[in-house]
Formats: sequence, C-alpha cells, structure tokens
Amino acid sequence: MASLHSYSFNIPTHKNFRPSIWNNKGTISSNLFFSNKSYQTFIAIKSSSTSTTLPILSQEKIEEKIEEIADNNQESPEENPKQLDEIWMEIQGCNNWENLLEPMNPLLRQEIIRYGEMAQACYDSFDFDPNSKYCGTCKYEGANFFERVGLSGRGYTLTRYLYATSNINLPNFFQKSKISSVWSQHANWMGYVAVATDEAEIRRLGRRDITVAWRGTVTYLEWIHDLKDILHPAHFRADPSIKIESGFFDLYTSKESSCEYCSFSAREQVLAEVRRLIHRYRGEKLSITITGHSLGAALALLSAYDMAEMKLNLTGDHGDDAVSKIPLTVFSFAGPRVGNLKFKERCDYLGIKVLRVVNAHDKVPKMPGIITNEKFPHQRYIEDKLSFPWSYAHVGVELALDHTRSPFLKKTGDLRDAHNLEAHLHLLDGYHGKDGEFRSAGGRDIALVNKSCGFLKSECEVPPNWWQDEHKGMVRTGDGRWVLPERPRVESHPPDTAHHFAQVIKYARAKLELF
Repeated sequence: MASLHSYSFNIPTHKNFRPSIWNNKGTISSNLFFSNKSYQTFIAIKSSSTSTTLPILSQEKIEEKIEEIADNNQESPEENPKQLDEIWMEIQGCNNWENLLEPMNPLLRQEIIRYGEMAQACYDSFDFDPNSKYCGTCKYEGANFFERVGLSGRGYTLTRYLYATSNINLPNFFQKSKISSVWSQHANWMGYVAVATDEAEIRRLGRRDITVAWRGTVTYLEWIHDLKDILHPAHFRADPSIKIESGFFDLYTSKESSCEYCSFSAREQVLAEVRRLIHRYRGEKLSITITGHSLGAALALLSAYDMAEMKLNLTGDHGDDAVSKIPLTVFSFAGPRVGNLKFKERCDYLGIKVLRVVNAHDKVPKMPGIITNEKFPHQRYIEDKLSFPWSYAHVGVELALDHTRSPFLKKTGDLRDAHNLEAHLHLLDGYHGKDGEFRSAGGRDIALVNKSCGFLKSECEVPPNWWQDEHKGMVRTGDGRWVLPERPRVESHPPDTAHHFAQVIKYARAKLELF
C-alpha cells in the first residue's frame, strides 16, 4: 500500500536557487530553504512493500514541477540601475548610508554580507580545540586560506596574519591548549589583512580594497563580563579625554617580548601592514574596510580610529599640496561599545564611517555603559563636568535586525544564538525594512546558521554545530595509524614590520605638522 505525505514548500524568490529535494530515504525532503512569501503543497508517494496503482513521480518530474512553481512565484528583482563601481563611495558610507537602509539597497546588502563572511572566516579557520596542540592558531595557510573557508574566487589575497598576546585581563576570550604547545603559550591568532588583487574584482568594486578582519569569539560570552567599564586614555593623540575600554586597549596595544608572535602588538602589526599596502599601491584608487564580530567588532572600530588618528589614510607626502583621503569604513557585527562620548565625537570628526549591524535581542551591543550611554540625555554634562568614569557611546549608524521575524529561527533563551554572526547574515539576507516581511533576497542557505549553534527550527532538518574539519583534522598514515598532521610553521612577522611601523609614526607626525 502506498502512503501519501503532504509537504508545504516555501518557494524561493531567488531565480537560480536549485534545492536538493531528495533525502537519503528516497522521499522528498522538507528541508528547503525558501522565503515565506507563498506556499504550495505537493503530494509525495512513498511505496511500501505492497504494490500500488498510484503513479510515482520521478525525481526529474518533481524537480521540473518545483522549478515551474518557483518561476510562477518569482518576484520582480530588486531594481538597481547602477553598478557598484559607480556608487561604491555611497556603499562605503560617504553619506552615512542615507536612503540606503530603508529600503535596503541590494548592493549594500550584498557588500555587508560579503564583509560579514570575511569576518566569519576568522571563526571557520580558528583552532578552538583545547585538546589540539595548535589551539589558538589559524588552521590554514595564507596561500589557500580563502579556498579552505569557502571563499575562493572572491578576488582577494591574504597578505598577513594578526596576533595578540593572551597575557592580558580578558581570560575568557583567549584559547589555550591543554597539552604542550608547538607554537606559543602567549599568543592567539586574531585575524588577517587581505587586499583585492583580481582585476575583475577591482573593476567590480571600483577601487582596490584593503580589508582587515578581526576575530571575536563563538565559544561563550563570559568575556563580556571581564570588561570592568574602566576607561583608558587612548594615547593615540595628545588628548587624555578621549578614552576607550581598558580591556580593548590592552588587547590592541600589548606585546610580549618573550613570544615571537607577540613581539609586535596587534596595533603595530595592522598599522605596518596597511601602510605597506598603501605604499605598494600608491597612485591607485583605494579603500580601507575593517570588519569584525563581537569583540572583533570592537577591535575593528579601534583600529579604524587609530588609522585615522595616525593619518594613515591620508595620501601625499609632507610638503605635497594635494593630500587625498582614502575612505575608511567599518562594517561591524554585534559589537559592544568601545569608548566614551569624546571618542565617538573624535571618530565622527575624523570621518570614520561605521555601520553597526546588531540583533535587537543581543545583549552584547548594550554593553558596557548600561547606565550612561549615547541614549542618556545628560551624558555630555556627566562626562565633562563630573568626569564620570563609566560613560560610553556607540559610534556610527545602527542597522537593527530582529531574529523573531525569521520563520526559520526558533525561540531560544540561549544568548549565544542572538549573538551568532551567521544568524546576523541570515537576517540581513531577509531584511526588507523595519516593518517589512522577512524574504530572502539572495537565496542564502539557511543551513549556515547552524554552523556553530542550534538556532534553526527542528523542521529545517539541519543539525546544530555541524561545521568541523573532516575527522577533526586527523589523517591516516601509510601504516594505518591515525594522527594529527604537523602544520607548516607560519612566519611570525615579516622582517620589514618594524620599518613600516616606524614609517607610520614618521608620516603621522609630518602630516600633523602639515595640518
């Protein structure tokens, strides 16, 4: 006797979306990643051991039917008469994203997600396993980094890894091996610098883009409680009233002479590399884009402020009449507040463009500064007159998402779900304004949400925490033994790091005199 199974399918609006409709049992799978615009019902027929007179549709016929219904339900594509190379400065925030967020400009959506994926690559490549002797490192070599994290063909070349010392007061952020380490007990891999090198990608972007991506944490959120709300003078210019959270300051500026990977601070590493790339591609149209999630978002803003304060994004040597500014943009995700109101005002004055993507239900963007922040009407008075030490302010434009609008995400009390970066990218894909219906604009695979969490509803049939290396990185040797292979030793710092950082300081002083 044949059994009939009814399935409600949510038809995608993405023209090229081709779902896999057969599961390993030979029946139609309900795990189809569709928008919730319209629904159709199919009848699937599963044969039992007895014979049946009902016809069984072939896989080819069912695929044709799905495609036919998808075409019938296809919405008109979002109109975008201009190409990215024509309006890239607006996309990078030259007008503070005015008229680009409501409704969401499709090119802006595309670029935010692209930079978010470059931040996500920091998680996908980081060795979190405390049972690994490589814990705290990047799992992949720079030459095949983007290929290994699923971003091949993006047109970027990774030019440098970034490290920070773990010997600071943020113990719940860093990862350390439980066994003997082959590389360092004092350092963690923190991210990377990359530059657009593919000519087709450079033409599409309208410029050569230098990207810095900073790592956050996906393992737990206890690090946020390590923040003591203690503000520290930034010391990047002679104004002690500009202050940032002390934990962020230490992470960014500390170094460890006994560790070759932390012999230069994270600050020195990133400034030296960005200066080197600007010098290498001088005369070209450039942009600097910095991205990060969670604590990595704080580092993204801090490093952008540092670059602007050091005049790193100003081209032209001392004495030149023509000095141009390289656009400096931050696309941050789920980031906490970084500094006080004076810090925010200084970032605004320096022209740093910041788009903060947050989930309205995430707690991290509300910290630190729970009591006195940019929403408090008397913040300036308290900060100036009373020298209140716990006054914080967000920088830039906020794009607030709401995970309860997605039909694919479950109700959860786990704060990590609301903070998850892949969940933010999923919400961006379906965002159509504050009051708009969730509708996938690019057909982004919802299975990505569960890479490091279990946020998807069970009917999506995607297992939680599924992203991992095959066999957890173990390989079989010729004699049949399973071992963790040795990884090539990564160069700690290029030999010209000290030179380029010295040039940053030299030219910053010269440009300050020029102005």
